[in-house]
Amino acid sequence: MATLPDILPLFPLGGAILLPGEVLPLNVFEPRYLNMTDDAMAGHKMIGIVQTRAGGAVDKPDIEAVGGAGVIIQHSETDDGRYLIVLQGVSRFEIRQELDEKTPYRTARVDWSIFDADRRAPEALINADRERFSALLRGWFANEGIQCDWSSVDAAPIVRVVDQIAMNAPFAAKEKQALLEAEDVRMRYDLMTALLEKKLAEGAGGTPN
Repeated sequence: MATLPDILPLFPLGGAILLPGEVLPLNVFEPRYLNMTDDAMAGHKMIGIVQTRAGGAVDKPDIEAVGGAGVIIQHSETDDGRYLIVLQGVSRFEIRQELDEKTPYRTARVDWSIFDADRRAPEALINADRERFSALLRGWFANEGIQCDWSSVDAAPIVRVVDQIAMNAPFAAKEKQALLEAEDVRMRYDLMTALLEKKLAEGAGGTPN
């Protein structure tokens, strides 16, 4: 793949993470992010997704230090001037320095080195207790009233299930950030298992046997 850029445009989003290999559809309508998308399309096509956190100004909230970068793989414009884009996750990154540039959107100098493993094929997780994990996930989804196509979940590689649940399930922002920052997919699986166990233990149904 192309060399990862040293400077990355940032798209701060509350409660959203992007993991390597996964996709994130975005409805872009704010002028500054339309501008950012135009600039990305004219260059390396990469955007950094970072979670917002408490603090900062309304138009410039505080953000997490670790985010996920994706390349634009789909791009279309609506009749009312919005962009519908899809990012495919490439690698996580760490913000080293946010830059004071003249663009209306935020940019930062980033470090990719601590996430070198993101550009390699993920582990198969052959030692994962899939039956236990599935029971925990089904129990939590039932408690939350979340509908799911379980046949698709059961047929998918456990790595994909873990990452898609990390991105799309209604975990709290801090929990999503912890899942994003997990060293590798094995640690993300372990962390998610622990989170599901905790959530079920806190619920009326308890944990499955």
